[in-house]
Amino acid sequence: MKIRVYYEDTDAGGIVYHTNYIKYCERARSELFFSRGIEPMDGERSGFVVRHIDANFLGMAKLGDMLNLEMRLVRKKAASVILKQSIFNNNKKIFEMDITLVFVREGKAQIIPDMFADILVDIKSD
Repeated sequence: MKIRVYYEDTDAGGIVYHTNYIKYCERARSELFFSRGIEPMDGERSGFVVRHIDANFLGMAKLGDMLNLEMRLVRKKAASVILKQSIFNNNKKIFEMDITLVFVREGKAQIIPDMFADILVDIKSD
């Protein structure tokens, strides 16, 4: 997925504000589902929640840059998944994170529904 850096994404120096890298990754995960015609939630009170993020800031992006986001499945369990998401600027990795997502229904961990599991398994694995 490609994302352009806009003025609203940057600080006063025109550099992408650090939390926006995590937002870009969230957009990429959502787009994974939207591109297949489904929402990343299963009803009003269920969906994926973040359990853990391990983020590494390796470089920077600035106003106008076109970023490329990549994602791969690291591990899938019954109710959780670990993804590695990376952001590249001109083919140079500038950000990566491992994120653990847990599927919850009404606040309790549940088995990931098949419609979501099928999409997640299609992501390139290690």
